[in-house]
Amino acid sequence: MHLDVQDLRNFYYRSPLGRAAQKIVREEVLRFWPEAKGQTVAGYGFAVPFLRPYLKDARRVIGLMPAPQGVIGWPMDLPNVSVLCEETFWPLDTGHVDKLLLVHGLETSEQPSQVLDECWRVLGPGGSVLFVVPNRAGFWSRSDKTPFGFGRPYSQSQLENQLKAHNFLPERHVTTLYQPPSEKRFWRKTAGMWERLGGRMAFVRAGGVLMVQATKRVHASTGTGLRETVRKPLEVLKPKPEVKPV
Repeated sequence: MHLDVQDLRNFYYRSPLGRAAQKIVREEVLRFWPEAKGQTVAGYGFAVPFLRPYLKDARRVIGLMPAPQGVIGWPMDLPNVSVLCEETFWPLDTGHVDKLLLVHGLETSEQPSQVLDECWRVLGPGGSVLFVVPNRAGFWSRSDKTPFGFGRPYSQSQLENQLKAHNFLPERHVTTLYQPPSEKRFWRKTAGMWERLGGRMAFVRAGGVLMVQATKRVHASTGTGLRETVRKPLEVLKPKPEVKPV
């Protein structure tokens, strides 16, 4: 079940915990995709807080927000690029997206398989898709105080197997957001320490967010035109019938 867009906006833009989560996840997105100059970048779900770094140089940035969630105008200080869409029918041409980011779009959908099919459709050859989902082993998926506590959390193997079944090739993954999902002052003051420790020490490796980057797998043509033509021997190679003398 999708969260309401107003709740998502309030979390990411108006709460200290949400702003901290936005900063950490955005930094990881930039590690996967340092730039997108001249490219088409799309985000599905509530991905817009993490798309701002690409507004300057990308050819086009689009924020797709599913109808059950609702839509808000974004960015506030520039012409709007967000649009309301059906979960399984996005207003994008086939194969025109270079980078696609999903945040709060897959785990909350009741039709995840069809959403993945739509991801595959809009992504262009050589394009990259980045899935940001709640980590099943993390603390954030166990708390309903944040958007990552709703929907279907994933383990790395669960998500990658699902991607492979929909013709994606997983390439890289990372977990992040190690700070506890709490607004209490002590945890907010020590958040930076937990993030630094998270990537180094095994006992806190269960970050709250799992991120998996994948590319579109394009199969070789299955058309039978050439095959059928080759199967038929050329007339010149057919043995001539024996001519009996009269």
